[in-house]
Amino acid sequence: MPGLFTSRILQGLKLYVGKLRLFRRNARLYLLNTILGGVAFGIFRLLFNFYILSLGYDEAMLGQLLTVSSLVALIGALPAGYLSDRLGRKPSLLLSSFTLIIAVLGMVVWHSTVGLYLMNVLTGLAQSLMGVTMGPFLMENSGEKERTYLFSFSFGFETTAGFVGNWLGGRLPAWLGAVGGVDAISAEAYGWSIAFVGFISLIRILPLTFLKRQRTAQQAGEATLSPFQYARQHPTLLAKLTAPMLITSLGAGLLMPFVNIFFRSTHGRSDATIGTLFAWGSLAMGIGFLLAPPLADRWGKIKVVVVSQALSIPFLILLGFAPWFWLSATAYLVRLALMNMSSPVYQTFVMEQVDREARATVASLVSMSWSFGWAFSPTASGWLQVRYGFDPIFVGTISTYIIAIILYWRFFWHESDKSKTQKSATDEVYPKG
Repeated sequence: MPGLFTSRILQGLKLYVGKLRLFRRNARLYLLNTILGGVAFGIFRLLFNFYILSLGYDEAMLGQLLTVSSLVALIGALPAGYLSDRLGRKPSLLLSSFTLIIAVLGMVVWHSTVGLYLMNVLTGLAQSLMGVTMGPFLMENSGEKERTYLFSFSFGFETTAGFVGNWLGGRLPAWLGAVGGVDAISAEAYGWSIAFVGFISLIRILPLTFLKRQRTAQQAGEATLSPFQYARQHPTLLAKLTAPMLITSLGAGLLMPFVNIFFRSTHGRSDATIGTLFAWGSLAMGIGFLLAPPLADRWGKIKVVVVSQALSIPFLILLGFAPWFWLSATAYLVRLALMNMSSPVYQTFVMEQVDREARATVASLVSMSWSFGWAFSPTASGWLQVRYGFDPIFVGTISTYIIAIILYWRFFWHESDKSKTQKSATDEVYPKG
């Protein structure tokens, strides 16, 4: 048995090395960019909420800021898809990266109410352009054999690098506060830490400058569809692809931006402890992303999506309602790995359902469905936290996740099984040969 287990491990590693060798130069440069971005985002994700609260704003204001960036990402998705086709993938990635740097540094320099709202508008625009460009870029720079692995590695490397970012984020305010002679939980210490994110974000642009430009379908003179044309021509497919993500986003927007506040307010944990937990969470997500491709190869993409998300629900319940921190923290780690491992698999599945000329359009529409919940739920969540705490938030998130899982199963897994059954019946009536 030990020998068989070792043999399977070595076989799996050999498979991964073989897939890595298939990655093209552009894909490898993009992965380097995602690693640096993972470190920056890990710090920012942990400290942004604390920074806003340290400035004297409350959770309701925090929810409104998160809503602004997501609402702008929602509204900007369609123009961003058009812009990505017009400019090309490389200029779009560079433009979104520079915009994000301006937004992050602007939050430190201009932290009045107006300034924070405007910088979150810029953040939403940058995220929208980056989000709708990523899928088509990875599709255009990969072959069928390594495509699922490239999508998963993109997510996996970013979140694994987030391990470093979360760990640093939990300690940066104390380090920089000590250097500046201010308290670790002061607005100054948090602000300097956010500025450090801007510095890392500047470095992450370097790999993008070496990308080889490729013509998009529009630049190549091929026929392209506007989002509205595509929606009219493929309403059923589009509804099926986007509806589960939209429902999931409603629940995710309620809870995910506030998990660090949950651990601080409910379990009384310090920034360093939460940072360490988030670091291990990023590592758990990264492991999940890397496990997803071989599972998808063996069982199919949609089965991985449905099963992994369904298994995450009991751990989400434990996260919200366990009386002990260690149990809640353990559930947080397992839930992250299970719930998120399906993300790159489903993104690959979506891109494979459409032709090349429609990829940016569909990426825009899918991005809009994901941004929808994040555009509205954080404001509701902030209001609920101030009045009722986290219990109704967890109930809402659990409910929407269950509905989304049922939709994934109904639209794709169940339909696939039904099609196979019908095909089998047809073959029996009209045998081949």
